[in-house]
Amino acid sequence: MKFKNTLILLGAFVLLLAAFFFLDKKGTKDIAGGAEEKLVALASADIQKITFKKENETLTFQKDDKGDWMAVEPLEVRADNFEVNQLAESFADLKVERVVEKAKADLKTYQIPQKEVALWVKGKDQPVKILIGMANPLDNSFFAQKEGDPRVVLISSSLKSTLEKKFFDFRQKDIFKYETGEVKRIKLQAKNVIWEAQKTDDGWFFEAPFKAMAKETRITTFLDTMSNLRAKEFIAENKNAEELKKFGLAAAEYKVVLSLPKTNKELAFAVHREADKTFVTTSESTKIVIPEIDPIAELEKKADDYRENKVVTFNAWQANKAVLKKGSLSLTLTKASNDKWYFDAAQKDEADGSKVEAFIRKIEGLEATEYVDGPKGLSEYGLDKPQAEIAVWTKDTGEKAVEKSFTVLVGKVNPEKKQAVVKNLKLNYFFRVDASFLDEFPKEAKDWNAPVPEKKEPEKK
Repeated sequence: MKFKNTLILLGAFVLLLAAFFFLDKKGTKDIAGGAEEKLVALASADIQKITFKKENETLTFQKDDKGDWMAVEPLEVRADNFEVNQLAESFADLKVERVVEKAKADLKTYQIPQKEVALWVKGKDQPVKILIGMANPLDNSFFAQKEGDPRVVLISSSLKSTLEKKFFDFRQKDIFKYETGEVKRIKLQAKNVIWEAQKTDDGWFFEAPFKAMAKETRITTFLDTMSNLRAKEFIAENKNAEELKKFGLAAAEYKVVLSLPKTNKELAFAVHREADKTFVTTSESTKIVIPEIDPIAELEKKADDYRENKVVTFNAWQANKAVLKKGSLSLTLTKASNDKWYFDAAQKDEADGSKVEAFIRKIEGLEATEYVDGPKGLSEYGLDKPQAEIAVWTKDTGEKAVEKSFTVLVGKVNPEKKQAVVKNLKLNYFFRVDASFLDEFPKEAKDWNAPVPEKKEPEKK
């Protein structure tokens, strides 16, 4: 029996090989005028429904009222717009690589149809059907026929990856996605980690386990990690209490609750790790999935990992005013529209811009070596009568530019550790920082005078 099947396949191969060389000799004469010929020429945007029949499954996709693709068969779920649009585009504008037979072809010779793609176009009752057969053993292109067209043609081998896709490839996998910019509060509870943060007009701040400024970029990374969780595998389509218990999500090890006031929602994530698998679901989804990228590493980070270590957060290049006070010294510096710095608001006496901006960058770069959380008072740290005060004003660019100010008080300096205690006036805790920035502080105003240009001696005649 096996020998007989081998002979049949060999015969088919010889027939196809002969046809290939015959057609190759004829070249492009079969294609009218040598111009590119299309098996299908439709506008992909007009396609409203697609049925993709394969050996063991039928996939059906249909656009909803918003123009997004929904899977109808074998499951009613959201589809991946990119993947289904790619399927539509691949077959809506389908080039003929070569005409194999013009009429009365034995379709069994080409194993047509192994697969079928049907396209329903807006305003048409009947679909355009493309019947696809075996791959040409010579160049991996595919034998195909459009229903109603007697010709058997070859279509591009580049369709191979599309034709091999399963239902999973076409369904939406980022099912937990939300708008990260709308999140105003985060609560996280993990094995050994509990923290809570809230977004204010001045940025993200921790409410627990301490009250402190959070690093904006790190919080954004956390929110993006949760929003971008994509399913590697769907464990449950319509979860129930039994399944939640089975996969450890009824009493999950990791819980994240996000407040989204704009939509009046609280989105709760439940995450459980067992052996080498992580299971995830949310309060807004019926699915339980194993994600492509495991979020556990992010969820196990402590609040300190998200804490802002800078004393003040601003962009030095946006600074347009600075006030420095130390002892008897009091300097007010303003930046003019010509980008030069001056000692007064009238902008008559020019200052050394390079020194001013270098010092502002020092303040921008101040980072904590230690934190003083919940201080009982100012005097212990020399902040009741600070030895120095630095204030910086910044202004955003654009029509709706917002001006902000930041003030730093400098308290006691530990000469052995070379540390200074400083306070951001907007925060209720202190920082210990490298005290070397104080070396850049001018002793008197003339230290920052603009350099006087050298006078050139007149040329001797």
